[in-house]
Amino acid sequence: MTSVALNADKNHNKTALVVGASGIAGSAIVEKLGENDGWTVLTLSRNPVSGGQPRHVSADLLSTDSLAQALSDEKPTHIFFTAWSRQSTEQENIRVNAAMLRDLLAALEHAPVEHVALMTGLKHYLGPFETYGAGPIPETPFREEAPRLPAPNFYYAQEDELWAAAERQGFRWSVHRSHTVIGHAVGNAMNMGLTLAAQASICKELGRPFVFPGSETQWNSLTDMTDADLLAEHMIWAATTDEAHNQAYNVVNGDVFRWRWMWPQIAAYFGVEAEGFEGSPRPLEEQMQGMESVWSQIAANHGLAEADLSKIASWWHTDADLGRHLEVLADMGKSRVAGFTGYRRTDDSFRQLFDRYRSEKIIP
Repeated sequence: MTSVALNADKNHNKTALVVGASGIAGSAIVEKLGENDGWTVLTLSRNPVSGGQPRHVSADLLSTDSLAQALSDEKPTHIFFTAWSRQSTEQENIRVNAAMLRDLLAALEHAPVEHVALMTGLKHYLGPFETYGAGPIPETPFREEAPRLPAPNFYYAQEDELWAAAERQGFRWSVHRSHTVIGHAVGNAMNMGLTLAAQASICKELGRPFVFPGSETQWNSLTDMTDADLLAEHMIWAATTDEAHNQAYNVVNGDVFRWRWMWPQIAAYFGVEAEGFEGSPRPLEEQMQGMESVWSQIAANHGLAEADLSKIASWWHTDADLGRHLEVLADMGKSRVAGFTGYRRTDDSFRQLFDRYRSEKIIP
């Protein structure tokens, strides 16, 4: 039994607002809340959750007026914030993403909010995309007490907005720093699980080897990942456990692996030949260039639900993760001491995710 299930009796008459509910993390939270009695669930995203039962709140996170109007009659007790909007520079990331969180919380000043759970990530320790891995990176495994890097970072700006609103409005909070999240979503900007499934499916169609796109460091170093289902458990646990309030936590599966071991596991699932690091990175944006028509044909041959490859694969994001030239993994000790016992084996997470995508005719 998970930590979330143990807290089910405490959740009577709780109302959750899940922001970013159509994304990988948000949709997992919606599903997990649906498994626990006593929760009323509201979703807020650009598009309603496909097939979902929760009531959808239609609002533009980039508009203060839209948020104020849409949320004026809503009274959530718990907010799960998983949305973000990628901008061309980190200064713009800070301006836009900090404002989204600030304006949402301001629009709910009237509501009986008890807890706000904010999802961020390990760029807290690595820096933003434009200065990724540059400067004084903390020693691995990353620990929550590491100081902020001396560089602009929208995660820091969001934390500051969260803390200021908590002081002003009197709610409790938690921050959840995930590593690469794999989970169920289509059309998401950062979806390594579906991206690798698309790569492997295209390689099988063309009779090509399944080539690792990343760096020698990533091929050989220890690393970890975050299953979206575990992330959802973690965020609900922190929101409903008194001892877990007002803290920032890393959240990863709890196992570690090397890509030189994991890559053949994924290849075997799809029945393709694995090819590892050889000399230099071979990015997916180069390997998969011009494959849109191939995917369209795969979709037609197998009756897939989505023929547009751009809604399936995010080559740039997987290249960024697997192209890093430093070891990246996070410590879960703080969560364990606080009582969270959730755990996943990452190879199982991949297989279960691929099985689900196959059953829904997303991949062949």
